[in-house]
Order: sequence, then C-alpha cells, then structure tokens
Amino acid sequence: MIPPEGVAVDWSSARRASYQITQSFRYEYPAPIRDLNHRLVVIPPERFGDQRRLRHRISATPTLDGVRFEDRQDRFGNVIVDAFAPRVSSAIEFLAEISVERSSDQPNRLPDGWQKDRYLLEPTRLTAADAPIDRAADELADSAAWGLELADRINDWVYQSMTYKGGVTGVRTTASEALAQGYGVCQDYAHVMLAVCRSAELPARYVSGHLVGQGGTHAWVEVVLPAGDGTGDGIAWAFDPTHASRGGLEYVTIAVGADYSDVAPTSGTYLSRVAGRLMTHKRVTLTNLEYAV
Repeated sequence: MIPPEGVAVDWSSARRASYQITQSFRYEYPAPIRDLNHRLVVIPPERFGDQRRLRHRISATPTLDGVRFEDRQDRFGNVIVDAFAPRVSSAIEFLAEISVERSSDQPNRLPDGWQKDRYLLEPTRLTAADAPIDRAADELADSAAWGLELADRINDWVYQSMTYKGGVTGVRTTASEALAQGYGVCQDYAHVMLAVCRSAELPARYVSGHLVGQGGTHAWVEVVLPAGDGTGDGIAWAFDPTHASRGGLEYVTIAVGADYSDVAPTSGTYLSRVAGRLMTHKRVTLTNLEYAV
C-alpha cells in the first residue's frame, strides 16, 4: 500500500519499499559539437545489500545517428554507462528510468577479503585530513569505542560542525576546505565524515543515491565493520551526516566509491570551442510500501 497524500511514512516500521525513479540530464550547446564521450553513473547494481534492481532503461533524445551506449562495471562494482555520439547539433538529453525494491531483512554484507581493499581507509584528494580533522578524529576516538559507537559519534559531530548551504562549494571542494568554512551540501558532509573516519582508522566509503523527499542526488557514508560471526565478512552501515541519522529504506543507493569523483552521476568530454549548459530533473515515486506486522 501507499500512504495517502499528506500522511507521513513511518520508516522505522517499514519492512519493504519499492520505487520508480526517473532522472534526466539535458545538455544544450550554442553551436554543434562532435565526438561526445559521456559517462553516466545513474543505474544501481542488480543487487546491493537488501536493494534489488527490478528494471532499468537509458535513452537519449533526440535520436541521433551513431549514438550508442556501452555498459561496464568499475572496480567498486558500480554500473557505468558510456554514451557516444559523433555529432550533436544543439542539444542532447539522457533519460534514466529505474525501478528498485528494498527490504529491511538483509544487512549489506561485503565478502571476506574486503579488508584488503585499502580505498576504505586511504585518504583521497577530496578527503585528505588536515590538522583540525586529525585533532577531531583523535578526540572522538578517545570518547567512543571503535566501531558503531565511534561512527555514530562522528556522524553527529559532522552534523553539528556544518551548516547546509548551497552555492558555496563545488565538486572540487575538499573536506578540509568545507569544514574550515563550516558550510556545504551533502557531498561536503560526506567528505568531512570520510576524512574523520579514515583518520580514526574506521573504514568508510562514499555513497551516491537518492533520498525520498530530496530534490537532487543525495550523498551519505557507509562505515564497513567486521560482521563478527566468524565468516570474515564485513557489514556496511549507512550514516547520513547531513541529517545526523542512520540510513533506512527511504534511501536508494546508486553507486559507491572513495569519494564523489568516483561516482559523479554525469560527466564527459566533446570537441568544440563552445561551452554547454546542463539542466537536470529527478523524480522518485514510492510505488509500494509494506509495514512490519
């Protein structure tokens, strides 16, 4: 069932949710361009923890001669769609249509060997710690036990240390720069949390996806901890420092990586002397919801 309009969803009692997601990226150019080579990271993997991809489709309009799509998988298991077009006269729009289902009965397990993938702990250009971040990590690690307790403490600390404000940061803003000014958007919150987690030796990764009720693509963090059942597996626990909360069924994961640069939804190159203009649109529709009995 789906709650009537205006009735809030009790996500804490939900056990299964299905979504239909449409997302478009329209590029307009003042003159023809050629040799478009575009990268889209907008389709989730077939399985991701308790999340299951039911259907997906990517298309381009207008239909141009020679346009083709190629799918591949990157080192993180993300679905990468490469789009190629020999010529675009004035505009091209990519449309992604996705249907997914989530349930609350399966943790997101990483198979034995996850500890060897150092990206969970290694700083990147966007998440390198400076002195204030290292100091915060040390203080937080001294105040909480390593594991979920420390992750919760870091999640709350980032939320308290930042104020959400658009237009003051960009995709190249580093965690240290965002924290120093105290303002940013969800990707900045995620980068700051990653920087603190990695400084505190807490394995973590960047997550890109959608949050029901949010306008644009959302970002959060997964902290990966040993499963504790003797298997050697890891459990990825979702944390959203933008809202000081844990991730739930209202989150749809698209891709994971070391930082934003690994999962940018849209990027590419073309040959021309003119710059294009990007317009985006996204809609997430809750199509089914089941509560625990």
